[in-house]
Amino acid sequence: MDSESGSGRSGVGERSEVDQPEAVAADAPVAAPRAEDGRRSRWTEHRRVRREEFIGAAVSAVRLTGPDFSVDDVARVAGVSKTVLYRYFADKDELVDAVLDRIAQTILLPRLMGEMAQERGEGRDKMRAVVGAFVELIVAEPALYRFAYAHTGRAGGADLVAATEREVAETLTVLFAQLLRDSGRSPEAAGTWAYGVVGMVQLSAHWWASTRHVPAPVLVEQLTALAWEGLAVLLPSPAGPDTRAAG
Repeated sequence: MDSESGSGRSGVGERSEVDQPEAVAADAPVAAPRAEDGRRSRWTEHRRVRREEFIGAAVSAVRLTGPDFSVDDVARVAGVSKTVLYRYFADKDELVDAVLDRIAQTILLPRLMGEMAQERGEGRDKMRAVVGAFVELIVAEPALYRFAYAHTGRAGGADLVAATEREVAETLTVLFAQLLRDSGRSPEAAGTWAYGVVGMVQLSAHWWASTRHVPAPVLVEQLTALAWEGLAVLLPSPAGPDTRAAG
């Protein structure tokens, strides 16, 4: 058991976390400011490391219990009391923000970016790869995805869903813009179409996450077909003329 874990009453382990900085300040010799600064630096680093460990425990709690995790769940995973956790986070909102930032920066976004960075061909194949990368997030980390979706638009916190939308939309914008240029047309509509496809894919995938009515590869193919075939009339092949204009 962690030396910090306790029921909230004062104990040797708990006092060492709370009182150490003040004790150092009171006992340090006036003539030795460097020694005092060194102790404070070590204490600051200790708190940073412990806070990161507790954020990791919170991520594990989300995976185990879902998006409605409680501070009790985090304390149980971390092996400490809630009293200890609240020395590192002002309240649950601050803990939630820290978890959102962690899963955005080190788990979900890196996975998405890695999938989309792979060479997957052009045109329809590229579209399928982008849709597949988004669906794979839900397959690989369903609890973390639901947690992020539940906190969409959270004021003052990391909006992982918005960041994911942006990454996917920017990739599709590049694809659509190139296809428009290849057909001799203005790329002006590329961004609008890209965000339209993202909205369709996101809402469909969110619904699928709770139903799983078809296997993930089938979902990816269905969404790819709808997006690509739907845009086919707007993205004519560069090999031939735009027959609509000719008519």
